[in-house]
Amino acid sequence: MKNRSAWLVWGAGVFAYMVAVTQRTAFGVAGVEATERFSATASVLSIFTVVQLVVYAGLQIPVGMLVDRFGPRLLITCGAALMFAGQFQLAAAESVGAGIVGRSLVGAGDALTFISVLRLLPAWFPAPRIPVLTQWTGIIGQLGQIASAIPFAFALHELGWNTAFISAAALSVLAFVLALAFVRNQPGAAARSPRPAHDGGSLSAAWRQPGTRLGMWTHFTIQFPGTVFVLMWGYPYLVSAEQVSPAAASALMTFFVAVAIVCGPWLGSWVGRHPLRRSTMVLLIAAAMACGWLVAMLWPGPAPVWVLAGLVAVLAIGGPGSMIGFDFARTYNPSTRLGTATGIVNIGGFGASLISMYLIGLVLDLLLSTGFSGGDLYDLAAFRIALSVQFLVMGVGVAGILVNRRRVRTALADEGLRLPPLREALARERRRRRDFRRGAGPEEEGKPVQEPASD
Repeated sequence: MKNRSAWLVWGAGVFAYMVAVTQRTAFGVAGVEATERFSATASVLSIFTVVQLVVYAGLQIPVGMLVDRFGPRLLITCGAALMFAGQFQLAAAESVGAGIVGRSLVGAGDALTFISVLRLLPAWFPAPRIPVLTQWTGIIGQLGQIASAIPFAFALHELGWNTAFISAAALSVLAFVLALAFVRNQPGAAARSPRPAHDGGSLSAAWRQPGTRLGMWTHFTIQFPGTVFVLMWGYPYLVSAEQVSPAAASALMTFFVAVAIVCGPWLGSWVGRHPLRRSTMVLLIAAAMACGWLVAMLWPGPAPVWVLAGLVAVLAIGGPGSMIGFDFARTYNPSTRLGTATGIVNIGGFGASLISMYLIGLVLDLLLSTGFSGGDLYDLAAFRIALSVQFLVMGVGVAGILVNRRRVRTALADEGLRLPPLREALARERRRRRDFRRGAGPEEEGKPVQEPASD
């Protein structure tokens, strides 16, 4: 019965997160209609996305502290209510200011949801399942992108602005009802989470923990390239700079989601088996993304589709890979400050995304004003130069990972925990695979040793 209740709680929470992603990305497919409705230029319309992300990122730490104090159920339901209000406001808005108010409400509701859903997992599921369930939370949530790209876009084009956004708002009503009916903070009678007496102390304690900072720099480093690509610069780069057809560009964006879905559960199970090698996997993913961009940027002329598909694939891995950052927060912090630590981690990737989006646009405008791009804002050479600022942002993130990984390993050494050489971990994995092929039971596969929580 408890197991069934856990899945109902998680299912209602994940549905609320999927709806949040739908609301987050819905405006992205309404650009043409928004230009006509608000009589706005492209630069003015970009404010909608920037304001939404600023609100989302700015609320991460306050929301983390609130979820530790009041529990995830209240915040998930409040998030659904805010997103309903935001989308309803946007449906009625006829001015840029009114529209920005709507998107700000959506950003606030979105910010309340993800951290709260992750906060449910340690209360309802055993620790070995949490890395995989964290990945599935992200994967199912991202299906909201498909909901905004297909049914919402259809409603927008066939039924009009008001009907489409009111329909999107209705999804948040459903999420509100399901969260109210099924989400509980903890199993049994203890439905309320304990309230820490000193929220400031909880925040400072979470920040002082090097494992929390390792998680934040993990999220900072490998989440932002995919977010920047999908939310703002990927489509114009593919269509205008690389001269890919709109249909092929849409297919590549769909491929992005498919790769993330396939890689997420595998990464979650790998993290569960090798907690001592999490930061190594993060650094390998960062290296793969850097190599993908280098190949595309150094290709003479427009890159072929297979090169762009490879780039999209490695960028997509960054999404589920960044979820490892939340696993650092979980394993290095007590449950009473888990939401706060998760908020610190989550602000990393979205902060890096905002910085990168702004810098890329700034460089494009600069190259246009100097005549480098020949009057074409999305000139291929100019776009490649502008996108290269991502290497600078990623380099800062990798430095943060290396510094905090060293501090984590030093703390582990002080506690007498030895990090086995990588060759031992690889040998253990080979034994596990060999024993699995021979039909050994899960408890016999390579006789795995329970590893301590590390990097």
